[in-house]
Amino acid sequence: MIEKIVRPERKLSGSWLEVIASNLDYHRATFLWKCAGLSEDQLRQRPLPSSELTLLGLMRHVQGVERYWFQRRLAAKTPRFFPYRSYVTATGDEWFDEADPTPAKDVYADYLAACAESREVFATVTENLTRIVPNPEFGDTDVRFILEHVIEEYARHVGHADLLREAIDGATGE
Repeated sequence: MIEKIVRPERKLSGSWLEVIASNLDYHRATFLWKCAGLSEDQLRQRPLPSSELTLLGLMRHVQGVERYWFQRRLAAKTPRFFPYRSYVTATGDEWFDEADPTPAKDVYADYLAACAESREVFATVTENLTRIVPNPEFGDTDVRFILEHVIEEYARHVGHADLLREAIDGATGE
């Protein structure tokens, strides 16, 4: 399914947007690198006894991060979310159901499509970095905050993916 991933070089200097865009692509590729070479069963494996977390579940989540923040919040569009099975918690939060039967290859294709959609609107939605964006999660924010938050999401979930991968097959790496 996910074969060899080559992570792009990050820009260490340049405009703020060039650095942010290159860091986003680096984290996207790092996440896929953590999933590369695993079977469908391994991507669905819950290697931590106290957790529902799987690599495939993280992939479903980060496609939602891409579409929610870039399409819905920054571009003010209604994104097309794949109809993954979800459930509502006792506190009213909606979470992806890890028993969702969508094949891993379809989740992977959906994730790649979500990233491509984000890249397509990036230049337009970042024309005015001080533009205030309505944000029910944090309160109204500017565009820079949202871009940094997406990187924060990736940083957190790449860390999760790193731990899951090591528990699945012992593979480690930056």
